Amino acid sequence: MTDTETANEAPGEHVPTPGAPPQPAPEHRIGIAVVGAGYWGPNLVRNAQQTPALRLHWLCDLDAAKSRRVLGEYSTVRSTTSFEEVLADERVAAVAVATPAAAHYRLVRAALEAGKHVLVEKPITTSAAEAAELVALAEERGLVLMCDHTFCYTPVVRRIRELVHGGEIGDVQFFDSVRINLGLVQPDVDVLWDLAPHDLSILDFVLPPGVEPVGVSAQGADPIGAGRACVAYLTVRLSNGALAHCHVNWLSPTKVRTTMIGGSRRTLVWDDLNPQARLAVHDRGVDLTPPDELTDAIRHRTLISYRVGSMVAPALVEQEALRNVMAEFAAAITEGRAPLTDGRSGLRVLQLLEAASLSLELGGATVPVGVGLDSELSAGRELPGTSAMSEAQERAATR
Repeated sequence: MTDTETANEAPGEHVPTPGAPPQPAPEHRIGIAVVGAGYWGPNLVRNAQQTPALRLHWLCDLDAAKSRRVLGEYSTVRSTTSFEEVLADERVAAVAVATPAAAHYRLVRAALEAGKHVLVEKPITTSAAEAAELVALAEERGLVLMCDHTFCYTPVVRRIRELVHGGEIGDVQFFDSVRINLGLVQPDVDVLWDLAPHDLSILDFVLPPGVEPVGVSAQGADPIGAGRACVAYLTVRLSNGALAHCHVNWLSPTKVRTTMIGGSRRTLVWDDLNPQARLAVHDRGVDLTPPDELTDAIRHRTLISYRVGSMVAPALVEQEALRNVMAEFAAAITEGRAPLTDGRSGLRVLQLLEAASLSLELGGATVPVGVGLDSELSAGRELPGTSAMSEAQERAATR
């Protein structure tokens, strides 16, 4: 096999699309409502309607005209401006929240208190303290709380998780991601809070059991005077001694979406802008002779050798990730289990973001993950990376 030869499958056993339940009878479909008809809400509406296990009853948004435009003139789905009306409907067992993050805590808590399962956009809230409250409430009520970490449901990221968890790449040695483009400078968050959640949710999803973040450091810059970091570099120290590094940037004239995960046996390279070969598995790396295998002859030679092997590009079926998100949400509800990206995963990502924001304030110092935060931050004060929404904005949060 040559260095550029492709194969139908990379090493490791293939795992089917998670959470794809058999098609239920109409009376057993899970009633769902979507809250928010803005940028992401219409995608949730479309995929909820195309998921056999779900039955969409409501689209809720304060802008009634926007809801009608999303649903069309002949839809049987009802629109409303009242979230209370949605929660009062006994047919609705689940709610998908697609509003600005500042409204997440209030809406998700109300839904959980009404006995509804919840799918919420990232970040789960704007503070780890609030996220922890929601996780505890969902577990206390026996309800599914799921974060829409969409990239984790793409075929390529699922395949990466299989390879890492299956030990095919060996021990994880590094994680390096680049997410840059000439992007839209956001009015309420810095570049870390805008772009890094994608990469941090992927990192959380693919790390093998027993390996977890222990510290975060971040550097950021605002060269255009936007009032918030537009370029940032984030480093996460892992419990096994490895490093994860994320570069996010709103100012790059070119768009780059790459992730590299190095292991002791193989290295994975994911280029999301290359649909012909999104994932490459390289059997290349560095080998170190163990001390107990050293002989007098070996001692006179280098202890490090470079391994140059083949590359395989697994064939991946193109699927819409959000369809898999909806299928997993329905399956978790039906089976009474935690989803792959549950509330706890959302909380872990939020802890990394909080630590990164605090590191920016401290000039790049390493901040322990989940500990060492001052009492105000733990109590849910406004984070450095986010600006408070005005009362009017929050009232209109279901954009």
